[in-house]
Amino acid sequence: MSASRQRTLGGGGQHVLDYLRRMQAENPSFFYAIQGDSDHTGGSIFWAEATSRMNYTYFGDTVIFDTTYRTNRYRVPFASFTGLNHHGQPVLFGCALILNESESSFVWLLQTWLHAMSDHHPVSITTDPDRLIQMAVAQILPETRLRFNKWSIFKETQEKLAQLYQSHPTFEAEFRKCINETETIHEFESSWVSLLERYFVMDNEWLQSMHNARQQWVPVYMRDTFFGDLSISEGTGGLNSFFEGFVNPSTTVQMLIKQYEKAVATWHEKELKADYDSTNTTPVLKTPSPMEKQAANLFTRRIFMKFQEELVETLANPATKIDDSGTVITYRVAKFGEDHKAHTVSFNSFEMKSCCSCQMFENSGIICRHILAVFRAKNVLTLPSQYLLKRWTRNAKSGAVLEERASELPNNSRESLTVRYNSLRQEAIKYVEEGAKSIHIYNVAMDALQEAVKKVDAAKHQSPAAAEDGALSNGGDQELHAAGDTQAVACQSADEKEKKIRELTVELESTNQRCEVYRANLLAVLRDMEEQKLKLSVKVQNARLSLKE
Repeated sequence: MSASRQRTLGGGGQHVLDYLRRMQAENPSFFYAIQGDSDHTGGSIFWAEATSRMNYTYFGDTVIFDTTYRTNRYRVPFASFTGLNHHGQPVLFGCALILNESESSFVWLLQTWLHAMSDHHPVSITTDPDRLIQMAVAQILPETRLRFNKWSIFKETQEKLAQLYQSHPTFEAEFRKCINETETIHEFESSWVSLLERYFVMDNEWLQSMHNARQQWVPVYMRDTFFGDLSISEGTGGLNSFFEGFVNPSTTVQMLIKQYEKAVATWHEKELKADYDSTNTTPVLKTPSPMEKQAANLFTRRIFMKFQEELVETLANPATKIDDSGTVITYRVAKFGEDHKAHTVSFNSFEMKSCCSCQMFENSGIICRHILAVFRAKNVLTLPSQYLLKRWTRNAKSGAVLEERASELPNNSRESLTVRYNSLRQEAIKYVEEGAKSIHIYNVAMDALQEAVKKVDAAKHQSPAAAEDGALSNGGDQELHAAGDTQAVACQSADEKEKKIRELTVELESTNQRCEVYRANLLAVLRDMEEQKLKLSVKVQNARLSLKE
């Protein structure tokens, strides 16, 4: 898989380039680059839409570089950079046609992709197990944690050990169990040695090489890094499913662009539907816990379901205190009847922070049942802020992240256009969702839109200076105004500061009032819970008395 190889697009290459040039003409934030010559005969081609680039600012913490075309022998050398959005759906960060499969070509591709993503390095990247890609990642993303796709390793192991698989049908299941179900490094190592001894393959070179690389593909070694993994059992066997069902081994270059656009449109619709479902439907709560209600209001629907599953499991996973050093208390958490699978949780009461040996939060960004069991024991009723990753919330794409990341982008027209485009798009989506709720709101929204169209048309006919500055129409007037009215501007600035201070003071008082309301509500919830406990206790006592009689 590491051999350098040269490919060609044939006559379809020009079709792809024409498409990329047309897209960039329509939107300057559409990015594309060609390695080496512009005749696309010797180098690779990379492109990323404006939406892909903006999505990376929200969800670029973990990336999948999918080169499935190599192992599945696609007619087109089509690769993609993808990630996970706030619904756990695949989201696109860019695409490539890799014509020259060499280390220098992969270095160029990663470098070009990173430049298009404003040089913001991801926390982690998952790729096929390939020496050339590994060297390119080490060079361009030295601080990023590299993980090999274990499904590719499973597939290659089946090919390398075909005779063993055929003569011992139970080997595959035991091999996968050793990789997927061991929960500690010691357990994995013991299971691995036992497996190899049982099947007499201690000296197998392939298995030895895979064991040497275990820190880059065996899950138990990767848990301390964020990969956004929602479940071990999820996944289709490939790296990512963004183009699954759209691009396959028989797809030609001529068909590629059409299928690419279909995939982008399909996933965009799925994201909008998931946004709507998360915002406009209420999940069924399974406990009276204020924490569950808090999570239901903040997380997207799919992430809330994952959290709810962990919360419900705390009922079967009691926390037992095993050490208390003052600030930090250590607990042992195990499911009833499964003490051999216990996890250790440390709880810092001062910082309201916990660490669990399962490292689920570090790996997925979703808090585990073990920490939640400790929170339950310590009467922590709501999730501390550090356990509410914004990337998993309904507001993952809200303005705070947009403004923060927009300041990191290069200060040119392409990037500012991307920011404006995505800001308007997000506001428009909210407007459409509200406007569709009733015929009255629909009519009001439609009238407002028509009025907005008139204002936008009027603004388009103004000069650029007028559009930017409002009252002043040219540079000369601006200079005169600045030279002659310095004192007026200074006074105006002081007045504005006073006004801002008054506004912030009012806002602070309002926030304090809201906090008091929240505190009162929380106390009311606690009182209700105590009353319910008391009533339940009385019922239990009465039931016992009845049984005795």
